[in-house]
Amino acid sequence: MDYLDAGGLRIARPLYRFINDEALPGTGVAGTQFWQGLGALVHELAPRNEALLAKRDDLQRRIDAWHLEHRGKPASPESYARFLRDIGYLQPEPGDFSIGTENVDPEIASIAGPQLVVPVTNARYALNAANARWGSLYDALYGTDAIADDGGAARGAAYNPVRGTRVIARSRQVLDQAAPLAIGSHRDAKSYSIEDGRLTVMLKDDARTGLAQPGQFAGYRGDAAMPTSVLLKQNGLHIEIVIDRSRPIGQQDAAGVADVLLEAAITTIQDCEDSVACVDADDKIVAYRNWLGLMRGTLEETFEKDGKTITRRLTPDRDYIAPDGGSFALPGRSLMLVRNVGHHLYTDAVLDGSGAAIPEGMLDAAVTSLIAMHDLKCTGPLRNSRTGS
Repeated sequence: MDYLDAGGLRIARPLYRFINDEALPGTGVAGTQFWQGLGALVHELAPRNEALLAKRDDLQRRIDAWHLEHRGKPASPESYARFLRDIGYLQPEPGDFSIGTENVDPEIASIAGPQLVVPVTNARYALNAANARWGSLYDALYGTDAIADDGGAARGAAYNPVRGTRVIARSRQVLDQAAPLAIGSHRDAKSYSIEDGRLTVMLKDDARTGLAQPGQFAGYRGDAAMPTSVLLKQNGLHIEIVIDRSRPIGQQDAAGVADVLLEAAITTIQDCEDSVACVDADDKIVAYRNWLGLMRGTLEETFEKDGKTITRRLTPDRDYIAPDGGSFALPGRSLMLVRNVGHHLYTDAVLDGSGAAIPEGMLDAAVTSLIAMHDLKCTGPLRNSRTGS
C-alpha cells in the first residue's frame, strides 16, 4: 500500500486524499491540524490501549482458570464475587455523584421510540433508515402479517380491496386508541376541520365532536376548513392523518383519508462496526464518504426497481400550521448517530511512527467526528442534530 507521512503517521494515500479533499473543506479544520491531532492522539493513547487490552486478556485468563478449577463444584455467588474483586475485575462502588448534560437532542433526552441500526457502507440502506422517521401505517399493515390473509384478504401483486378494508379498519382502531374522540369513533368521521384552533370532526350522523383531549391536536396542513392533513400527538410522538380525495383510497373514504402516517424510527445508528466489513483504507473511505453525505445532507443513491429508475435522498423536514396559526416544522429524518469500531481492532489504513497498525476505533472516532463538523456548522441543507450535540 502507498503511504504518505503526516503528523508523525503514515497514512494510506487514498485515505489521505479523501480527508484533505473531501472531509476537511467546510469544517474550519486545517489538514495539518487534523493530522497532527490524530498523531498526538495515537502516540499518547495507543500504548495505553494496548496495555488495557493486555489487562483484559490477563483477567480473562484468570477467570477461565477459576472456572476450570471449580468445574463440577458448587460455588456461591458471594465467593465468586469475592474472587472477581480480588483480581480487580470488580471495583469498589464509588460514592454518590451527579452529572449534567446540555445540548442533548430530544430524540435522546425526552422522546422514546424505535432505533434502527444500518450498515453505513450501503448508501441505499443508510438513506432508508434515516428516512424511516415517518412511515405509512396503511403500508405497514397491508404488507405484513399484522393483517390476516384469510377470508379473501390475501396479499398479491394487485391491490386487494378486502385486505384494504381491513387495513383501514385497523388504522381507525389505532387512532381511537391513541387520540380518541370525545364522541364516537374515527371510523365514523365524515370530515376533519379546524375551528378556532381546535380540531372539529363531523361524524356520519352529522354530529360534531372533537378530541377527548383537545391538547393532542398539534397542527395541520392546507386550509383550516379543508385541511390536507391533521397532526396529532401522543406520548411525544406524532400521527398524521393524510386527507386526499384525489387518491384512490381517499376517494372511497367518507372523510377522504388516504393514509395515516406514524412517527416511527426516532434514531438511527449509522454503523461502522458490526454490520459492515471495512478491512482496508478503500473500505473505510466508502463508510466515511457515506457518513459525509449524510452529515452534509447530500447523499443520494440511484437504483433500478420494478423496471423504474429511482433516486433515494434524505427526506426534508415537514412543515405544518400550528393550532394558533403560526408555522413550525418537524424533523423529516431520524436523528443519526454513528457507531465506531471497538478498541480491540487495528487497521493498517494508518500506521504509527514505528510502522505498526493503529487502533481502528481511534481512526473512526477522529474521522467521523471531523465529518460531523459539517452538521454542527450547518454546511448542508438538512440538519441532523438541532442542538449541536
